[in-house]
Amino acid sequence: MTITREDLNPCTVKLEVIPTEEQVKNSFDKAFKQLSKKVKLPGFRPGMAPKAMMETLIPKEDLYEEAAQQLIRATIPAAIKDQGLEPDNTTRPSVELQELSDESGYSAKYTVKVPLPPKVELAGYDGLTAETEEIEVSEDEIQQQLDEFRRRRGERTPVTDRGVQEGDIAVVSIKANDGDPRNFMVIAGKSFPSLDETLTGMKVEQIKGVELSFPDNFQDKDWAGKSFHAWVTLNSLTGVTLPELDDDFAKSLETENVDDLRERVRNGILGAKQMMQFEVSTDKLINDLLEKSDVHVSDNMWEALADRRLRETAEEQAKERKSLEQHAQEQGMTLDEFVQAWQERAKFEVQRALVIQQVFAKEQMQLTNEDLNQELIYMAAEYNQKPPEMLKTLQENNALDELQFRSIQRRVRSFLLEQATAAK
Repeated sequence: MTITREDLNPCTVKLEVIPTEEQVKNSFDKAFKQLSKKVKLPGFRPGMAPKAMMETLIPKEDLYEEAAQQLIRATIPAAIKDQGLEPDNTTRPSVELQELSDESGYSAKYTVKVPLPPKVELAGYDGLTAETEEIEVSEDEIQQQLDEFRRRRGERTPVTDRGVQEGDIAVVSIKANDGDPRNFMVIAGKSFPSLDETLTGMKVEQIKGVELSFPDNFQDKDWAGKSFHAWVTLNSLTGVTLPELDDDFAKSLETENVDDLRERVRNGILGAKQMMQFEVSTDKLINDLLEKSDVHVSDNMWEALADRRLRETAEEQAKERKSLEQHAQEQGMTLDEFVQAWQERAKFEVQRALVIQQVFAKEQMQLTNEDLNQELIYMAAEYNQKPPEMLKTLQENNALDELQFRSIQRRVRSFLLEQATAAK
């Protein structure tokens, strides 16, 4: 077996593997034997019919597919061992078959990206600063929420089934071509013209490539008064829901009257803004810590995430009879730019997740049942389910790890905010 090695980055090694003729032959023999067991011929037990008879009944593409799997399973471990690699067992290697033939001899060639464990050198917390502003709720905001019937019992309601509408509270990520993404909390229709126009109709996790013209008084001074092309991602969307507003409705919500309900709405909006400010502030802290830290991950980790997100987007667009390329063009991007944007986002998300887990481990944090139960309540509200239903959904989808990671993330966010506040 011939192996050629290329170190793509500190956590990804690419191997070109050319198995021996004997190894390739063995893989075809095993594949034939395996597939023969599935063929039934009168007068013969499964797998015991003459080979000449079986060859005409096994599709060649099935034989090649099974042979490739047999070959890869048999040779990858040996190739990895030959190079003295210790792969990350939580991430699968990715394989690209380049050649496989049983004609005029047996030959094969493939490449495999071997993921190595992530490398994270966490920076200190010194220098992390949290930017928070005094939160106010205007009468216009209250009336707008009431008039649009988008508030339910005074609690914030995440929006996942529609696009941005005026008055929604949105957390957006804006990335200039030459910089890292920055997160902002905005009220749709009340940010600045080019961003309001961009956000209108966007759905959560949608990405657009647009020209933004920032006002002179924009909060990030290095962007104030400038215009440039940027990638805008809608990270989360919060709206409110209310039916017809009158005293009868107010009483049905266990409030005394409309004035009492109005006060509840005020407190709900305040709570939503506080939560959004918490997310925006701690997003910046995590991003700053990531920028200061030395973080390396295997390509396999983020490529798998990007591929899944792109596949899901393609499936959603197919329901609307649109291709992924058409969707990309609607977002102001070519297909290559759209794919690259998702790849960059996926890699960034994976690195952020590692930094969060590293802080949790370094500070020897522990999750309590209270942490998990509270996060379950947040998730249930996000997906419009009751907590027991949400728990059942997570169990059925083997997604309890998501509940645990969200709980870890909330603990780390609170910790970093405390560190930044204490440093002031």
